Formats: sequence, C-alpha cells, structure tokens
Amino acid sequence: MSAARLRERLAALREAGCALRKRPARATLDALAQLLDGWRDAASPWRRALEAELPLATGFSPEVVREGLARGLAGFGGDALRALAAAELGGADALAGAGPRAVTGFDATAVVLAGSIPMPTLLALVAPLALRSPVLAKSAARDPVTPRLVARSLEDVDAELARALEVVAIPGHDAEAVAALLEAECIALTGSDASVEALRARVRGARRVVARGHRLSVAALGPEAARGAALREAAEGLALDVALWDQLGCLSPVSVHVVGGDAAAPERVAEALAEALARAEARWPRGRVDTAAAAAIAGERDAAELRAAAGQRVAVLASAGTAWTVVREDAPAPRPSPLHRFVRVHPAESAEGLRAALAPLARHLAAVAIAGFGRETRDLARALAALGASRVCAPGRCQSPPLAWHQDGEGVLLPFARVSDLEVSG
Repeated sequence: MSAARLRERLAALREAGCALRKRPARATLDALAQLLDGWRDAASPWRRALEAELPLATGFSPEVVREGLARGLAGFGGDALRALAAAELGGADALAGAGPRAVTGFDATAVVLAGSIPMPTLLALVAPLALRSPVLAKSAARDPVTPRLVARSLEDVDAELARALEVVAIPGHDAEAVAALLEAECIALTGSDASVEALRARVRGARRVVARGHRLSVAALGPEAARGAALREAAEGLALDVALWDQLGCLSPVSVHVVGGDAAAPERVAEALAEALARAEARWPRGRVDTAAAAAIAGERDAAELRAAAGQRVAVLASAGTAWTVVREDAPAPRPSPLHRFVRVHPAESAEGLRAALAPLARHLAAVAIAGFGRETRDLARALAALGASRVCAPGRCQSPPLAWHQDGEGVLLPFARVSDLEVSG
C-alpha cells in the first residue's frame, strides 16, 4: 500500500473514530467483550479458522496451535476485559467523561505487529479500540493470519466498530509507507529491541509511543522441587511452557536455574526435563525450523560437547534430531539460547546467587517460573519482581497469563490512554 493510500486510510479511520466516540463507551466495551468471548470459545468459527490456517502460515504444528490457543486465550474473556477497564481506567464511566477523571484514546493508533503468536496480536488490536481509538495495524510477515481474522470477526460482532480497524501489509523497506503509518497520534511498536528503536527514531512530533521490545523468561527450582514427584511435576510443567509456540514467545523459559540442594540436583533436573521434553514432543510436535535455526542448535550442542570433553561439568541430553535439547551447564551465568526447544540448566548456590546470575537479563525479563522454595517463595517472588520480572508464576503457567498481566511492568490499556483529572464541580 502506497504512502498516499495509507494517509487516506488514516483520515478515514479518524472519521470512524469520531463516530465511535459519539456512541456510548459501554457499547464499545460490550462489543469487544463479546469478541473476546468468541475467541476464547474453541467452537467459534473464528477460532476454528485460526487453528486451521495458522500452522501453514507460521510453521507451528496443529497440536501446538490448538494447545497454545486453549491455554493462552483462557483468561481473555469479556468479564476480564470489563474488570481490566475498571481497574486501569475507571470503567465506562471514565471513558464517558463522568466522575473525577476523563479518559480518552487518541485520534488514531498505528500498531506495528511482530512475531507469530496470536494472543499478543489480539490484545494489541483490542487495547486501543477499548479507548475508542481507531487502529491501523501493520501485519507481521510471520503471521498475516491472526490480524485479518480478528478484523473479520469484529465485523460479525459490531460493524460500526469494525470500521475503526484496518489491517495492512507494508514492506519494511518501504520507507515512505512506514513514515505515513507513523503519522498516527499514537504508535504501538513490537519486535526486537533493534527494530523497535529503529522505528522509534523515525517518529516525528509529539506522539505517544508504546514500545514492546525483546523479552525472555526463565525458571528457578528450589530444593523441594529437585527430586521425586515434585521434580517430575515441575519438569512436566516446564516442558509444556517450552514446547508451546516452540519456545519462540517471550513467555517460554530459555533456562532453568537449580537453587541450593545437593550437588547432583542439576543433573536430576536436566534428566527429568529431557524426559518431559521427549514426552512433550510426542504430544505437541515441534514445527518446522529453517536451515539457520537448525545449524544454530547443532552449533550450540557441539560447543557444549567440546566443553564437556575439555573437562567441564557439562552434559548434553538431546533428541536424535533437533526437536529438543537440554544442556546441563556448570556455571550460574546464563548463556545464549538458539530457541526452538533448547533449554540450559544452571546451578545456583542460593537465592542471592540466582539474583546475581539473572541480573544481566533484568531489563529483558518477562516471566520467571518458580517451584520448590517453600516458605521462601513469597520473598523470592518479590525479589524477582524487584529485579524486573513482570510475572512470577508456577511451572506450567507461563503460557497462560491473565488478560491484566502487566507486560513490561506497565498496564494493558493505560499506555494507550489520555487521562485528565476533572477538579471542578457542577
């Protein structure tokens, strides 16, 4: 789509936004609540369409898509949206200008989508609309399916509201078209840190920028989860968290840190996790990987084997192909992961040692899955939150965040809002 055409679409969306703001705010919230209820329903036609089309477009296996959607959309219902709007904005009354605050959206919001996981895309489209801000969304090359289906499903729910959402495909190298997109009054950017910063640098004027850069998740197991039934349960949960979306989302753990316990605890955890990942592969097969990703996995395996041959306490437990890999590391410090179900298991002497090991990752932490810390669980959770984690949950829950999860430590709706305090009477 040309730059001139994009500017025309932005103008039309602003007009649709004017019409949207003339109708009751509660009507918009109710329509979006109905939309989310429909997507949460596994029998809805739009959910079935996404399950059918997403594997071909993204390379995820059908089993991963079905399980990932079931868990990821479980908390995305209409009641959750109404509760979120009440908690962050003051509800429909504030959106209508009643009470001590007036909350409005921007004349238009441009959303630059990235990645291939549907839930962030759905939420990125719904959040500005909840504030009655029309949305012009640039679809991600890795997932052209989700935004298109969301737009079509909104037409079924509320035709007037659907006119305030348009999805376009713009090549990243088309500088003029991207510049036109960035003329919206509010701009939401997602992607790698480098891509987000490159786009942010091109924003001109006083515009709201909501940026979501690179994030990753990890896990920590205490002594009570390093053996027996508790270890098996934790390993099964972590294998699920890793297998869903093939470890390509920010909520997929890339490492497991074994805190305290006896010297053999990291080996037990690595072996249990390897067994659980093998079972996960049978139930939720990994999707396709490109040549570069397969080469990266093989390279990291080879590097670990060389360190082991050099006398380091390193072990590689892996599938025959590249479907899954567990590397038992000999040091607490994290190492890079090639993803695609590649997990490192690190030792940590204490909770303090864990925090020191994770400190370099602090600005990128999304979720930390923890288990086996007994009475120290709450204190550790608070320490991880202070470090930067925006979620601390149990193994097996990473891929099921609530709608109100404070991504990057921020709200969900509030970043897209303009809030005015009305300090007058009468």
